[in-house]
Amino acid sequence: QVLFVESGGGSVQPGGSLRLSCAASGFSFSVSGMGWYRQAPGKERELVATITSGSSPDYSDSVKGRFTMSRDNARNTVYLQMNSLKPEDTAVYYCNGARHIYPWGQGTQVTVSS
Repeated sequence: QVLFVESGGGSVQPGGSLRLSCAASGFSFSVSGMGWYRQAPGKERELVATITSGSSPDYSDSVKGRFTMSRDNARNTVYLQMNSLKPEDTAVYYCNGARHIYPWGQGTQVTVSS
């Protein structure tokens, strides 16, 4: 059974930082590309960052230069360091496979507001 447990969300002011974590289980994590996704109210879920099994990251234009994705294969965990947060980053954040999508976890809420 594939399971994702996201954590680390919260409420911050614009310009603030958060670090999200996602613990994964039930599949071959170390050989899998992974992604961070987000879904804002009334919008479709979007992919914001990916990382290959070899730890090469890539980012959507909306977060490039502000977010950093990393992984720890020993812990089956991916991270998303988010800096210079903007109100438009407000969303529920999820992790999942970068290419193969498994059942979604509960996500973690990020709210950026003054």
